[in-house]
Amino acid sequence: MEYGLRANLGQVLQQLLQVLLVGMTIGMMRNVVPALAETEFGVPRGSFMLLAAFVVAFGFIKGALNFVAGRLAERLGRRRVLLVGWLVALPIPALVYFASSWNWIVLATVLLGVNQGLTWSMTQTAKLDLTRADQRGLVIGLNEFAGYVGVAIAGVVTGYAASLLGPREGLFWFGAVVIGLATLLAWLTIAETLPWAHAEVERHAAAPTAQALRPRYPIGVSGYPTTGEMFALMSWRDRRMAALCQAGLVEKFVDALVWAFWPVFLHQQGVSLPGIGWIVGVYGFTWGGAQFFTGRLSDRVGRHRLNVWGMCVCGAGVAVLPLGSGSAWWSGAAAVVGLGMAMLYPNLSAAVADIAHPNWRASAIGIYRFWRDLGYGIGGLGLGAAAALGGRIESAFWFVAIAMGLSGWVLYRWGEETHPRLNPKR
Repeated sequence: MEYGLRANLGQVLQQLLQVLLVGMTIGMMRNVVPALAETEFGVPRGSFMLLAAFVVAFGFIKGALNFVAGRLAERLGRRRVLLVGWLVALPIPALVYFASSWNWIVLATVLLGVNQGLTWSMTQTAKLDLTRADQRGLVIGLNEFAGYVGVAIAGVVTGYAASLLGPREGLFWFGAVVIGLATLLAWLTIAETLPWAHAEVERHAAAPTAQALRPRYPIGVSGYPTTGEMFALMSWRDRRMAALCQAGLVEKFVDALVWAFWPVFLHQQGVSLPGIGWIVGVYGFTWGGAQFFTGRLSDRVGRHRLNVWGMCVCGAGVAVLPLGSGSAWWSGAAAVVGLGMAMLYPNLSAAVADIAHPNWRASAIGIYRFWRDLGYGIGGLGLGAAAALGGRIESAFWFVAIAMGLSGWVLYRWGEETHPRLNPKR
């Protein structure tokens, strides 16, 4: 079997199209739904905890499914898990269209969490199976580039669709087309990549030590660790993995803020739905586009510095957004937040992949993504509580900015460079 982007270009492109559609699926819920929560779905004004409920539900469900997806992928294969994820998403457009209360939206978001946990995990894992160790930053950067460009595109398109067709009709037709197309393509075009992962294990065993990259794998781990062993390793036993997991969890506070409260904040400032779509889209387009470069950059200069500085830049952008007014100010702040996310988001995942053995890489990525996306749930609760206690939505921005700064400091102190070329095992 051949490894590398060029050798597997056709399948990598199919996987990138899949993650673009994954991003568009979550993106359909990130503009119109929170902005019209009060007028269309009956959320009382100022009910910050209720408004955050759908993001909290999404975070806990997606986090759990990331954990499950990694283990299932090692038993059933990547393609089957991907297909199940798309089948679960099929009812989402109808639930939004017929929603008679906010509870329907929460239910739709629960299904969205299952979909995202299964599908996004598999597109990333499959591409890591197919490519070389020295391409991991680039590969994850491409994956997240495609996904978050999809999120941004969906935010803009659904804003216009809601204005032209009505919010429910616009979301229904957009979601039905995207999810239906993704399911069909997953069935017809996606190959199973688990054999590549098995072959990589054999190749590592046969390769001369002097010629192979020597990652700093955690010590004292069995060849095929149990679920409990993996969870302990990732969550606290290996300090590097724990640092990466806590940083992943806290950076999702930012995305929870963007999802739940940015559209509401901007709507309260008198911005139209298409205008909200474009401002939030600046964040998504910057995040997605810059990852194309930051992932590749980390293959050259390492992951650790980019991750730490990304936490700082992202937190600074969140802090300045509510300090000014006007589309130019808000768009500029959104671009800073997007740049910070691009610096850290693909490279936290790449760092995990660097020091995860091929035998249990899918599980390691799944547990990292469990903690990361649990940040939606924990962050959503924190956002709602901060806004409620502060009596204004801006308090949620300060909560996130402070959390990002503290988490970046922990990552700096506990983490280390993981790239096997830059910091090999001695």
